[in-house]
Amino acid sequence: WCALAAVAVAQVPEHVVTARMVLAESAAHAGSSLKAAVVAQVAPGFHINDHHPSLDYLIPTEVKIEPLPKVTVQKLYYPKGGLLSFAFSDKPLAVYEGEVEVGALLKVARATPPGDYTLKGKFSYQACNDHACLPPASVPVQLNFKVVSRAVLLKPANQEIFSHIKFD
Repeated sequence: WCALAAVAVAQVPEHVVTARMVLAESAAHAGSSLKAAVVAQVAPGFHINDHHPSLDYLIPTEVKIEPLPKVTVQKLYYPKGGLLSFAFSDKPLAVYEGEVEVGALLKVARATPPGDYTLKGKFSYQACNDHACLPPASVPVQLNFKVVSRAVLLKPANQEIFSHIKFD
C-alpha cells in the first residue's frame, strides 16, 4: 500500500493551481472604481468546484482580498462553471477547468494620495481529478499598483482577460 500511495502522490503536479492578480488599466485614480481579476490556472487532468457548487458538501472556489484603508472590494464576479459528469455523482457537476478568471471591482477612496499600493489575497479551492480529490488548498495572490493624479491618462491593460469577465 505504501508503494501505491507513493506512486499516487508522485503523479500529482507540484502546483495543481497557480494564480495571479492583474488590473484592467495601467494605474488608478483616487475616487474611482478599479477593475482587477484573479487569474487561476488549473493543471490538465484536474478541475475545481464552481463558486456555487452543485452539491452542498462540495467545497466552493473562493477569492478573498484583504481591503486596504483606501482601497475596498465592492464586488466579486465569478464565472459560471462548466457541467461535467463523474462516476461518483448521479448528476453533472459545475466545475472549472483550465484558466479561471474571477473579476473584482475595487473602489479607491477619494482621499487616496498618489503612490504605490499592494493588495493581498488568496484563491481557495479543492482540486480533484476523475478519481479523487486533494485536500482543500489556497494560493496567495498579490496586486501591486499605482494611484496617479487625474492628469495622468490611464491605458487599458490585460484586455484579453477582461474581455471574458462580465462586470454588471
